[in-house]
Amino acid sequence: MDAALESQFSPKFAPFFGMGGIAFAMIFGCLGAAFGTAKSGIGIAGIGTYRPDLIMKSLIPVVMSGIIAVYALVISVLVAGSIKPDETYPLFNAFLHLAAGMSVGLSGLAAGYAIGIVGDMGVRSYMQQSRIFVGMVLILIFAEVLGLYGLIVALILNTRASA
Repeated sequence: MDAALESQFSPKFAPFFGMGGIAFAMIFGCLGAAFGTAKSGIGIAGIGTYRPDLIMKSLIPVVMSGIIAVYALVISVLVAGSIKPDETYPLFNAFLHLAAGMSVGLSGLAAGYAIGIVGDMGVRSYMQQSRIFVGMVLILIFAEVLGLYGLIVALILNTRASA
């Protein structure tokens, strides 16, 4: 390929968008995880004074919120490994990496929000009625899957950028 044509498709500002994907993934993914952890933690602290024996089973929403941040971390590491300062970085790859970061980050934000709301009310309801536990876990799984969908799309986009 001609050097002028190569620099046209690999402008100097292209890594900005790739790094933007990393920022999107980590900022929004961790915001979702933090919200889910905080909101669920409030519910756990509320039941801990009345029923301390239920605290360990009530930690499920907190663990599921933490997984959302792991999804964002995985994509961030993969995208960061694709950006090398001494090689050409096509603008197409930069926008794919931005889209991958937005996919996992924003879906992680939505999943963390859902996990936080369900986790808070779920553990409070579990304190009053133990039969609610299975239903709470099922709803939490469906909320977690939202973040997993974002991870799958981000992995597909990242694979496409590498080709």
